[in-house]
Amino acid sequence: MKRLLIAWLALVPAWSAASAQENKDFRVRLGLGAQLQPKYYGGDETELGPLWELDFATGDNEFRFEAPDDGFDIALISEDSFAAGPVAQFQRGRKNSDVGAAVGKVKTTIEAGAFVQFNPIEALRIRGELRKGIGGHEGLVGDVGADLVWRDGDNYVFSIGPRVLFSNAKFQRAFFEVTPAAALATGLPVYRPDGGMHAVAATSGLTYQFNKDFGMFGYARYERLVSDAAKSPIVRQLGSRNQESAGIGLTYTFTVKR
Repeated sequence: MKRLLIAWLALVPAWSAASAQENKDFRVRLGLGAQLQPKYYGGDETELGPLWELDFATGDNEFRFEAPDDGFDIALISEDSFAAGPVAQFQRGRKNSDVGAAVGKVKTTIEAGAFVQFNPIEALRIRGELRKGIGGHEGLVGDVGADLVWRDGDNYVFSIGPRVLFSNAKFQRAFFEVTPAAALATGLPVYRPDGGMHAVAATSGLTYQFNKDFGMFGYARYERLVSDAAKSPIVRQLGSRNQESAGIGLTYTFTVKR
């Protein structure tokens, strides 16, 4: 619910201002459901958690396409096929009890930064994000990806596409380093990763309207740790290079009159 509140506070003023300028009503699509995600980044177990969606559109405009793994963004620059602006994400934390070994705690992190995206054609979107961890891992992390998009207005939207994820040494050492103290406590070998590409992934998403009020949404994502992240003893001996997640939920769309 914390994510929902932050997204609402960030996006409502922007959409309110836009709708005020256009003197149009705006529509809100709220979705709630459940998802399976890795228990921690690099882990081999999944756990059930909440899934939500929050979208806005003015007048009769279509809801803007968003991939399931996009950060929470505000397009301060939006011209034709190009958009850019601030973005925020959450990175789940990790406790020793999650791993089953004293490899070190990582606090849940708010990541803040910027995004750029480009639509060379209507059915293709290319997007990149770069974010800095605030608290938690305190590292730099980002991704570049492309999505093929098939849609019939708001009746249905299906997307699928690849991702490349990269990060600096501070991020990778938060999740994948084995310090001498951790090695002594766990029996794992000492390991100190550097920065660079740490994963590749593929993400697909679907929204579908049953009628003007109710619909459904869902996603599936597969991520594969590579390079220094994949070589970590935490991943090799206690976790998994394969990071899989999926979720499904219902949506309700309503109109706010002006």
